[in-house]
Amino acid sequence: MVGGGLAGSEAAYQLASRGIAVRLYEMRPEQPTPVHHSDQLAELVCSNSLKSMKEDSAAGLLKQELHQLGSKLYEIALKHQVAAGGALAVDREKFAAEVTALLEAHPLITIERKEITSLQEASRDVDAVILASGPLTSDSLAQSLQEALGQANLAFYDAAAPIVMADSLDQDILFRQSRYEDAEAGGDYLNAPFTKEEYEYFIDELLQAERVVAKDFETRDLFQACQPVEEIARTGRDAPRFGTMKPVGLTDPRTGKRPWAALQLRAENAEGTCYNLVGFQTNLTFPEQKRVFSLIPGLEHAEFARYGVMHRNTFLDAPRCIDAQGCLFTAEQSPCGVPVYVAGQLAGTEGYSEAIRSGLHCAFSVWAWLQDVELPALPPETVFGALMNYASDPEVKDYQPMHVNFGLIPPLETPVKNKRARYEAYSQRAREALDSYRDQLAAHGVWDGWCED
Repeated sequence: MVGGGLAGSEAAYQLASRGIAVRLYEMRPEQPTPVHHSDQLAELVCSNSLKSMKEDSAAGLLKQELHQLGSKLYEIALKHQVAAGGALAVDREKFAAEVTALLEAHPLITIERKEITSLQEASRDVDAVILASGPLTSDSLAQSLQEALGQANLAFYDAAAPIVMADSLDQDILFRQSRYEDAEAGGDYLNAPFTKEEYEYFIDELLQAERVVAKDFETRDLFQACQPVEEIARTGRDAPRFGTMKPVGLTDPRTGKRPWAALQLRAENAEGTCYNLVGFQTNLTFPEQKRVFSLIPGLEHAEFARYGVMHRNTFLDAPRCIDAQGCLFTAEQSPCGVPVYVAGQLAGTEGYSEAIRSGLHCAFSVWAWLQDVELPALPPETVFGALMNYASDPEVKDYQPMHVNFGLIPPLETPVKNKRARYEAYSQRAREALDSYRDQLAAHGVWDGWCED
């Protein structure tokens, strides 16, 4: 196990509780990171919130998965819960201290405080490897991964544009067309057309908006890789209009003319339930993204499935690298002779609860492989199943880290227009799918209720 964060800690406990000896490597405190403040395992480095507990939300459904499948870290989080309205927030010091003590005391877990610099080093004298080294994977290990996967399959900076829910967009304003194609033929993109006045006002607000102040480790080489849209605008007010917002090849059906500028939106999944704002990587704060991007024609009431982010974040191009079980290399494919799995943010499954669930999932996968048992497929109707489908789908282009959200869930057989009723229908279907999945796990011997120390 490489990495003692949320994913690695959950996976280590789950495997050890099933009788599998685990060697867990954590490079802190020997090798510090710019964001960690202690040597504790499962340290929460940003917020202390694991997001919503509401049963009709994607984050809430993920908590149900953790509970129903016996997550130990979720159990500990509930024990150290602090008041946070409808969210699960924890006392981060007590949470990390208990996780650390639990793993240090387990007779089948050996913790080594050292940096793992290569896949070959990680695989020495073990039967399988789980990489859970997170977004701040050390340079040496990242280089080893690059050598095994190829330069294009590993990113070092998260430059994600916002994603909006399709049913929150104004289809009377947006029009479907690919550049230089007949407007009546449709196309692969939705287009948000700007008049000159709308564009000028949008640029004014974009340039004045509050930005996230990046730490040194976040800004290094960042702007060489991918410019935020607001930084492009700072080079010249018309720069976006001649770049990502260029209107050439487009015709607004309302006017029959080319718009002054246009933002293109690309479907994020095959069902077209959510759309990516093409080229709108941004360093604006989340509230400012909501305010400023809602000025885009057709996005006045947009619901954001994910806000844009830009920060240091080592992650795999997962759709080209891993399968739905989290496997990066099978034993036959592996450059180090043993199967390699990936858990947590290194696979682009972003978020605290997502990391815990990913560690749980990889533990199931490794246990099943060691026992020569076929692991049941994750149901896409569950929020984590949908996330893993997204992260392992080769059809996904320009992959960026993602957390669970209803935009990834397969549409209902009978469409429900009311959003609240639709989310409740998603929730009911997800609970039924989870019950069936848990029964399948039990039938295969992977899950038999809450694990004991």
